Amino acid sequence: MHHSKMGSSKMESTLEKIDFESDEESPLTLSQSAGAKQSFQFETSSHTTVPNFRTLRKLQFTAFHSVYVVLFKAKINVLLPFGPLAVLLHYTTGRHGWVFFFSLLGITPLAERLGYATEQLACYTGNTVGGLLNATFGNATEMIISIYALKNGMIRVVQQSLLGSILSNMLLVLGCAFFTGGIVHYPKVQRFNQTAAIVSSGLLLMAVMGILFPAVLHFTHTEVHFGKSELALSRFSSCIMLVAYASYLFFQLKSHANLYDSIDEDRENNGEEPEEEEAPEITMWEAIAWLTILTLWVSVLSGYLVDAIQGASDSWNMPVSFISVILLPIVGNAAEHASAIMFAVKDKLDITLGVAIGSSTQISMFVIPFCVVVGWIMGQPMDLNFQLFETATLFITVLVVAFMLQEGTSNYFKGVMLILCYLIVAASFFVHIDNKSDDD
Repeated sequence: MHHSKMGSSKMESTLEKIDFESDEESPLTLSQSAGAKQSFQFETSSHTTVPNFRTLRKLQFTAFHSVYVVLFKAKINVLLPFGPLAVLLHYTTGRHGWVFFFSLLGITPLAERLGYATEQLACYTGNTVGGLLNATFGNATEMIISIYALKNGMIRVVQQSLLGSILSNMLLVLGCAFFTGGIVHYPKVQRFNQTAAIVSSGLLLMAVMGILFPAVLHFTHTEVHFGKSELALSRFSSCIMLVAYASYLFFQLKSHANLYDSIDEDRENNGEEPEEEEAPEITMWEAIAWLTILTLWVSVLSGYLVDAIQGASDSWNMPVSFISVILLPIVGNAAEHASAIMFAVKDKLDITLGVAIGSSTQISMFVIPFCVVVGWIMGQPMDLNFQLFETATLFITVLVVAFMLQEGTSNYFKGVMLILCYLIVAASFFVHIDNKSDDD
C-alpha cells in the first residue's frame, strides 16, 4: 500500500512536470495552437477546456512578447520606419541622396536586430557556434548588398564595401570593444584565447596574400595575358581560399574545438565561479523565424541602397570610395559593433574576438572569394585586384591587429590605438580618388 501511494505521488509529480513543460513549449509550433483551438471548440467537459484556453492565451502572449522584444524593446528601433520611407521616396521623388540616407538609417536597426536574434540563438548552441553564427548573420547584410551590386555590374562597390567591412571590424569594432572593456574592468587586465587569435591572424594574412598577388601582377605589368591572367588567378585563389575557410571551420568546430574553450575552463579550474548564463528572451524557433524575416527585409532595402549610391555621391559631393569603404560597412557592422562591445563589458573577450576578428576572417576568406565565384557564374569580371591603395591599407591593418593580438591580453590603450588607426584610414579614403577607370 505504501509503495503504491509513493508511486502514485511520484506519477502525479511527473505528470505535473510534463504538463508544465508542454505548457511552456507549446508556443513553438503553430499547429499545436490550431489543435488547441479546435479542441476548445469541441470539448464540453470543464476540466479539459481550462488548460486548452490557457495554452491559447499563452500562445497569443508569447507571439506578442516575441514581437515586442524584437521590434519595440530596443531603442534603436525608432529608426525602423526609415526603411519604408526610403522605398516611398524612391518611387515619389528622384532624390538619390535622401533615398540613400534613409536606406542607411533603415538598415542600421535591422543589422543590430539580426545580431540580437543570432545572440538569442547562441544561447541554445554554445559559445563557439554562437560566435560563428553571429559573424555569419552579421555578414548577411554585406553579402546581400554585394550580390545586388554585382548584379548591377558595380564591381568596385563590392570590392570596396567588403574591404571596408574588414577594416571596420578589425579597427573600429575591435577598438571600441577593447576600449570599453578596458575602461569598465580597469585596472584588471582582460585576457582572451591567444591560440585562437593567432590562428585567425594567420588566416587574415593568407587572405591578404590572395588579394595582394592579383594587384601586384596588374601593377607590375607581368601578366601573360594582360587583363585575363589576373582574373584567372583571382578565380583560382578564391577557390583555394574557400577550401582554406572550410578547413578552418572543421578545425574550429570539430578537430580542435577544445582550443576554443580553454579560457573559460582555466577560470573554472582557478576556482573562479563561472557567470550565470543569461536566459534567452525568445525561443529557438522564434529566433530562426526572426532571422529569416529580417534577412529578407535587409535584402529588399539593399536593392534601393545600391541603386542610390552614385546619385548620393554626386549630390553630396563625396567620393564613391568613401561611401563604399566607410559608410556602408558602419551600417552593415551595426550588429557586430553592438554585440562585440556588450561581450567585452561582460568580460567575455573570446566571444568579442569571435565576432570582430571572426567576422573579418569570414569576409576575407569566404565572402570575397564567394563573390568572385558568383561573379564568375553571372559573367561579371569580379577579381581580387583591389587596386594598390586598398590592398596596402588592408595589409598594414592586418599587421597592426596581428601584433595587438599576440600577447593574449587587452586594455583600453590598445582600443584607443585601433580607433585612431581607423580614423587615419577613413581620412585617407575621403581624399582618395578611385582611378580604376584610368588604368583600364
